[in-house]
Amino acid sequence: MKFRTVFILFNMIILFFLVFIALTPYFLLGNGFSLYFLRSVWPLAVLLLVILVGLDIFYLANRRLYALLEKEDWPALVQFLEGRVITRGRYPARLVKLLANSYLVLSDPASVLELENRLSVAKPALIEENSLIFGIARILGKDHAGAAAFFSRRLDSAKQGDWIRFYHGFAALLDGDFGAAANDCVVLASESRIPLVIGLSGYFLSGALKKSLPSRATECIQAAKTARERVKKSLPGKKDWNREVSRSLGEIYVAVISKYIGGAGTWLYA
Repeated sequence: MKFRTVFILFNMIILFFLVFIALTPYFLLGNGFSLYFLRSVWPLAVLLLVILVGLDIFYLANRRLYALLEKEDWPALVQFLEGRVITRGRYPARLVKLLANSYLVLSDPASVLELENRLSVAKPALIEENSLIFGIARILGKDHAGAAAFFSRRLDSAKQGDWIRFYHGFAALLDGDFGAAANDCVVLASESRIPLVIGLSGYFLSGALKKSLPSRATECIQAAKTARERVKKSLPGKKDWNREVSRSLGEIYVAVISKYIGGAGTWLYA
């Protein structure tokens, strides 16, 4: 549904309630009681009116942004966001995340890292808040060792901790550090609560890691078996897995590894 449609519907709903509040007492209670009723409910009417005005102001101030999102015109969106964020030197969390995601959609990891450099001076907290995005930019830029080091410093992060650990292992795998990758995947296979993370960990353990670590093959096979059992306990069929994938693809850190998620799904339900 388009943002404009949502905006119009929300306006219509609030206006309906305002009219309902204003006219219903007159028709049901008559003139004598309607005035008394309106005096008791006017704060609600004022609240609804304030919400309506606030919504309209917010939408009109951001209508260009919403139009570009609807069109999925990523180059124009990046140009617009750079004007709002970088040119003005202001870093609202919502726009920073959207700009970083847009760079990744355009396969421009260098610009993500440039944005990170700016944030390290202006708003370092936003780097931690969006650490998955900035770490993934290193992976897409082929700096696998740098990505592994970046995620390693954030393994104890409370926010998105399982995904941080998975990407640490994934970066280590791409960098050829198979032992570190296996360590992360074994832990996630048995302890993570996120089906996609569990399935991906099992998938890598059953394939690349088992082959690359013959001395740990038995451990990898057992951990992969555990991962498969845990995923299928919560998502019994392939349709359930696909539904979970579809629900999560709105996140860039899921979308960029969709190829591996597809492979994990095939392995899980083979």
